[in-house]
Parts: sequence; structure tokens; C-alpha cells
Amino acid sequence: MRIIKFLVVFLLILVGVGYGLYYFGTNFASEKIAEETVTEFKSTGQMETVKSYVENDPVLAGYMEEAKAADKDSLPFTTTGEATRVLIQKVGISELNDIKTKVETGTMAPQEVIQELETKLTEEELLALKVIAYNELYSEQ
Repeated sequence: MRIIKFLVVFLLILVGVGYGLYYFGTNFASEKIAEETVTEFKSTGQMETVKSYVENDPVLAGYMEEAKAADKDSLPFTTTGEATRVLIQKVGISELNDIKTKVETGTMAPQEVIQELETKLTEEELLALKVIAYNELYSEQ
């Protein structure tokens, strides 16, 4: 009986530690990746290219206007860490990697990515992603 209690307690602690690592690990990793990407884009001048592309595409420009006008207090998440967790839960890591590969190779357009995400996420979650993208694109860091 004592061994069973020990195993149950050990498993609960193991699950708790695993969840903590997942929760804080994805948050830390996504924040770090986003920060490094934005820094790289700004230092190489690619951020202006991205801004220009977004501003010249009527659909993407509309998304940025929607994000600019959004009520930030009603969003389901506001950080890249929280967004990462939602994307992993609702879309899946393998599908996210597949989308990334297709975008990098040019076989998937930004509008197709948005259409794909629209099938997996709620309108509020999509708006939160738009707000995060807007903040990253137009922040003056």
C-alpha cells in the first residue's frame, strides 16, 4: 500500500513538473523566437519590406486596421507565448511546421495561411493573433 501511495505522489509530481515545463517552456521559447526574429528583421532592413508588403496588400492592410482598432482587454490572449500554446493546441505542431515550410518555399500564400487558420481558430483568437502581429510589426523597440 505504501508503494502505491509513493507511486501516485511521484506520478502527480512528474505530471506537474511536465506541465510546468511545457507551459513556461513554450512561453519562453516563443517570446525568445519572436524577439530574435523582430531584431533580425529590423537589423537587416527586412522589417520595412514586410511593412510595405502588408500595407500594399488590401486584405492584410485591412487586418492591421482591424487589429489597431481592437479592444485589447477582450482578447483571449495577448502574448506570443499564449498565442503559441493556442496554436499548438488547435492547429498542431506538425501542421504548423508544414505551413511554415510551404510559406518558405512559396507554395502557400499569406491569404492561404489565414484561410487555414480561420478553419481552426475562433474569431476572437484570430483577432488576438492580428493584434500580436500588429504590435510586433509596428512596435518602436
